[in-house]
Amino acid sequence: MRKIILSVILIALLVLTLFSNFMLTDNPLPSEAPTFDTGDTAWMIVATALVLIMTPGLGFFYGGMVGKKNVISTMLQSFMAMIIVTILWVIIGFGLSFGPSIGGFIGNPSKYLMFQNVSINTAWGTIPFMLFALFQAKFAIITPALITGAFAERIRFWAYMLFMVLFIIFVYTPLCHMTWHEDGFFYKMGVLDFAGGTVVHMSAGWAALAGAMFLGKRKGQKSNPARITYVLLGTGLLWFGWFGFNAGSALAANGLAVQALGTTTVAAAAAGMAWVFFDKILGHKVSAMGACIGAVVGLVAITPAAGFVSIPHAIFIGAFSSIVSNIVVGKFPKGKIDDALDVFACHGVGGMTGMLLTGVFASKAINPAVTDQGLIFGETALFMHQLIALVIVSVFAFSVSYFLFFVVNKITPLRVTEDKEELGLDISQHGEFL
Repeated sequence: MRKIILSVILIALLVLTLFSNFMLTDNPLPSEAPTFDTGDTAWMIVATALVLIMTPGLGFFYGGMVGKKNVISTMLQSFMAMIIVTILWVIIGFGLSFGPSIGGFIGNPSKYLMFQNVSINTAWGTIPFMLFALFQAKFAIITPALITGAFAERIRFWAYMLFMVLFIIFVYTPLCHMTWHEDGFFYKMGVLDFAGGTVVHMSAGWAALAGAMFLGKRKGQKSNPARITYVLLGTGLLWFGWFGFNAGSALAANGLAVQALGTTTVAAAAAGMAWVFFDKILGHKVSAMGACIGAVVGLVAITPAAGFVSIPHAIFIGAFSSIVSNIVVGKFPKGKIDDALDVFACHGVGGMTGMLLTGVFASKAINPAVTDQGLIFGETALFMHQLIALVIVSVFAFSVSYFLFFVVNKITPLRVTEDKEELGLDISQHGEFL
């Protein structure tokens, strides 16, 4: 049955692409095209590539943490996100996210179906519209990949693939539209999310918690990390790529991009420092794993605030969020909920902390687009908007994701059998091993 379904999907994709030219509307001729800013365009091409490298970086980051018999499977889940979500984004994802608004909650996909009307001869600000669409694709790619750390070492590959597709359509694209489309619900409310605190990290964190709860505990929860060196490499790639993630969200090569690059740099450093210092205070050894996790938490937390806060406030956001996530990791009920790689505690909690602290520190002096400033400047409206968005996103992302896990499990079992889990997913799912 699966072979038939996969054959139908491939044939449908080939037919759709074969006849897609008949769907395209007239785009401006090159001679009529707008004049783009070459500096902005060059920077956004680089930023798009930087964001893409985060996903293989995440593969190394997660792959190094799991047991040796699950490294390939864990890393492959990230790589498959690059493959599947890219095609899904072109077909329907971009339209659902940035198409004409339907009630402020989702886009009408028909306008941009198969990238029709997404041209190099039309503009998004000072860059080609297609470049903006491809930049946004990389955000969609990494989000389901982030979730995989929660159900590592026990999920069936094909079930994960189906969940990933459904998650993008029913969780990611509505949040993206509400947050970043000019007619989106959160956007019009005045919620600030510079580069994905709600859209990426909170949605992934709550989906991860739902997945860990639905799939249940691993048969053997304790396994030594396969390669700490992979974790270090993955952290370096993530940190490197995150400059495109945050600074690229300025959508121009300007001072705001530099500000976002600066806040990203110091928040990650402060968070890494805070994590290892806090570990030492608690009586633990300074570990490479701790330093890496702390730095990533800082990157997560600064993401919604990167283009809205000052450098000193970014240091506070990084250090504070790192301590909060460290405490949550320590207090998380691992005996009851097996979030294998602490995705909720790091990405979910880090994203929520960053969203709220954006409502504390956002400043008009940093970004004139800030209409309501943060609590520290004596204004309360923005913080309340951030808090309301946090609650809505949390309930939406968790409940819909849990329902999607339920649906997928009805179609095909989510979890591998005990004997295959014991054997390891590398062999049982892919026939490969280190």
